[in-house]
Amino acid sequence: MSFLSYMFGPNLYMEYKGVPEPQRKVYESGTVEKFGEHILSTLSVMWSVGYYTSPLIATFLYRRGYFVADSMPTLAKITTSVGLLVIISLVMRGVGRKQSRVYSNMIKALEAARANKTTGGASGELRRFDIDFSSWPVDFDVKSLTGDTKKPAVTASRRERLRFATLPCEVIAYLAINTFGLPMIYPGSVKLLEKFMRPMLISGRAKLVEDDNGIRYKIKTIDSNEIDTLFIDNRGDNVGNGKTLIICSEGNAGFYEVGIMGTPVALKYSVLGWNHPGFAGSSGTPYPHQDKNAIDSVVQFAINHLGFSVEDIIFYGWSIGGFSTLYAASIYPDAKGVVLDATFDDVLYLAVPRMPSQVAGIVKTAIRNYCNLNNAELAQQFNGPISFIRRTEDEIIAEDNHIETNRGNFLVLSVLKHRYPKIFGVPQLARIKGLLSKPLEPYSIPASEEKLSMSRLITYASDEGKSFPMLIGADYSEEVRTNMAVFLFRKHLRDYNSTHCTPLPGEYFTMPWDIPTEQGFVFT
Repeated sequence: MSFLSYMFGPNLYMEYKGVPEPQRKVYESGTVEKFGEHILSTLSVMWSVGYYTSPLIATFLYRRGYFVADSMPTLAKITTSVGLLVIISLVMRGVGRKQSRVYSNMIKALEAARANKTTGGASGELRRFDIDFSSWPVDFDVKSLTGDTKKPAVTASRRERLRFATLPCEVIAYLAINTFGLPMIYPGSVKLLEKFMRPMLISGRAKLVEDDNGIRYKIKTIDSNEIDTLFIDNRGDNVGNGKTLIICSEGNAGFYEVGIMGTPVALKYSVLGWNHPGFAGSSGTPYPHQDKNAIDSVVQFAINHLGFSVEDIIFYGWSIGGFSTLYAASIYPDAKGVVLDATFDDVLYLAVPRMPSQVAGIVKTAIRNYCNLNNAELAQQFNGPISFIRRTEDEIIAEDNHIETNRGNFLVLSVLKHRYPKIFGVPQLARIKGLLSKPLEPYSIPASEEKLSMSRLITYASDEGKSFPMLIGADYSEEVRTNMAVFLFRKHLRDYNSTHCTPLPGEYFTMPWDIPTEQGFVFT
């Protein structure tokens, strides 16, 4: 191993010791390595701050006359000094790491894994260490798939490319979304936030590895991004839930290490978590087309590497993760179902009220052309079981905590109206909007009415099939349609009395409701 391997090798955060009961051991760097790393880390933070404030810095330097020929020697001296400081810090870091037995063991395992083009599976030596994920070898590459299983890459649509021939508003929108706009929509991709959260992410990842036997994998997407994932296999558990895989899609500042995985893990499902492009160990940027390729790659990994069938996969999305979830459901229509928690219908209606009214046109152009997260449209492309969880105190997707403005309400209404257009007429939609205007009361539909509603659905589905839109209800009276509307509404939506970011209790995570077959229907 060359000295350069120590100088430029990945940061080591933790070593897992002991089999089969791992015991974490946080990596303690020596004085020399720590000093060199501290200088490099400080310079990295300064670079990040400088990147986001570069227009201000450039303006300041220009006004001070640093961009004229006479000032070039001064800038050259500053640049040379910083360069020497970086080189000295790298050498110090390399010397300190070479003296560490633990780091040397990690480097040996990493180079062996790279030489073998594999991490050696769950028992591989490299899996004993938690390191910078950018150095981790790829475990699964979508490009290696052949035949019908391989899907074409999603690229930036025409809407997502700048059209210079249009109004200046579009040019401004393009610049806005590609500078500060996307980080505002996906703050989890901001590296300063990641640096702040790194200790929590390392600790959360260690808990998943140690307590739940989680295995970390790197997936390479069709557009060459590398996605950080973690899989917990409960197929051997006797409870029975382990044969179902829950694929979790996090929110705009969520990470699988401290995110929604905990709820299905506690219920003993098999669980696959992943981080959006640009989040934590995942490379790339969370543009819609990159996010689509990422979730597609995660599903392909689950099918082709982990061995799950599509029919045994539940897509579970929280907040903005509902977009990834619904896209996956739209291209894998045979999935077992979709669970959406605190999810909105269209990001446009969240973005416009949070920006000055004077720039509403620019915001609309930026969203529609470059970050069109329209969950209501995607939901109409999935015919399988789907359920919604609404947070009654949601402060993120509702205006001033007013429950009637919760954008999840509009998503539920959109899905129900699309699936059952003959049942959800104007009077029925008005009734459901009234129910949505306050927290839902306990489910109290009379048993006879519930049984009758279920019987109607089963009979129609048996005769006409369960594809949507389902035209049941055209010959029903207004009263029957209203009863059916309330029944369907309560089967699809549950309320959880909490704010947006509170972890979801296990009792709220249930399989999405579906119209049963006539043979399988048992009324209780």
